[in-house]
Amino acid sequence: MSLALSSTALAQERLRVGEQSSGMKVETTIAADFVSEYIWRGLKCGDVAVQPTLGVGYKGLSLTAWGSYGLSNKDDVKEFDLTLAYTIGGLNIGITDYWFSEGLDPDARYFKYDAHGTNHLFEANIGYDFGPVALQWYTNFAGNDGTNKSGKRAYSSYFEASVPFRLVTVDWSATAGAVPYATTTYGTTGFAVTNLTLRATKDIKVTKSFSIPIFGQVTANPCAQKAYLVLGFTLQPSH
Repeated sequence: MSLALSSTALAQERLRVGEQSSGMKVETTIAADFVSEYIWRGLKCGDVAVQPTLGVGYKGLSLTAWGSYGLSNKDDVKEFDLTLAYTIGGLNIGITDYWFSEGLDPDARYFKYDAHGTNHLFEANIGYDFGPVALQWYTNFAGNDGTNKSGKRAYSSYFEASVPFRLVTVDWSATAGAVPYATTTYGTTGFAVTNLTLRATKDIKVTKSFSIPIFGQVTANPCAQKAYLVLGFTLQPSH
């Protein structure tokens, strides 16, 4: 999970620093977001938080670690995600292992994968970036997933379309996301629009060689009748 984006999508839009090793170009991602609220797919998951990213990639294949840790509320759930992804052209596929400090296991053991007692949630995704618009689909297939109206595993799913654009000197993106059917994971009883987000990002120059991306976004969740204004900034190494 991440600020309105999945950890997969977030990792894909990071600035990557190329390193030459034995003639092979290995891409390394090191970054940290600081956010006023943790909003994910139209759902509030926490208050002020730091969200670090660490990843490596080679020829379209990447492994990324992403986390979220509350800074203002000690009761916020801690999160640690691992995403294995592959991108070729506009196509991307991936699998994410989400882990939370709260769930079916009261002891919050990371290496407990019992189907009925784990705090892990496994999700698969597939998407395509057409340039003017990017489409993405996500489905939970194992772990601590929500239930449907019958009380059975919902295989909770979410899909979204996002459109990037530039206005004056600011990078913008508009995202619309929906849940196709009932699941307690997203709090839906059927098809529901859960995420309408408008996000702006601007690099603030600190020195000649260092700048800090500042971002703001407005997110509305029509299904839950909620709206959020989020501000944040990113720290990451320069080239």
